[in-house]
Amino acid sequence: MTRVAVVRRWVLGLAFVAAGVNHFVQPDFYTRIMPPWLPWHAELVLLSGVAEVALGLLALPSRTAPAAGWGLVALLVAVFPANVHMALHPELFPEIPAWVLLARLPFQGVFMWWAYRWTRPAGGT
Repeated sequence: MTRVAVVRRWVLGLAFVAAGVNHFVQPDFYTRIMPPWLPWHAELVLLSGVAEVALGLLALPSRTAPAAGWGLVALLVAVFPANVHMALHPELFPEIPAWVLLARLPFQGVFMWWAYRWTRPAGGT
């Protein structure tokens, strides 16, 4: 594995750890972005925060990166409805420009691809 691949994995892994920790620092924000049709908003926010921290940490060692990659892809799919909800209802999030809410949607695909690369035995080279 190249040094660049290791750095990319660490950058995304630590970004997920930071995002997961933020679920506990600002839980009200994450509860607010939950689509109304989902149950147990507070519990799902905490669960997704734990998952982001755990999977981000598991992404760091090369031997657990493939499993973390699959977990992160699944997590990104699971939280996508919250991103769609935000993009469809920008009036609920006046502190975030509407174009940013829309621009986030394709980035989910980029993050999924990035995490998916770790699922290969070479660990994302």
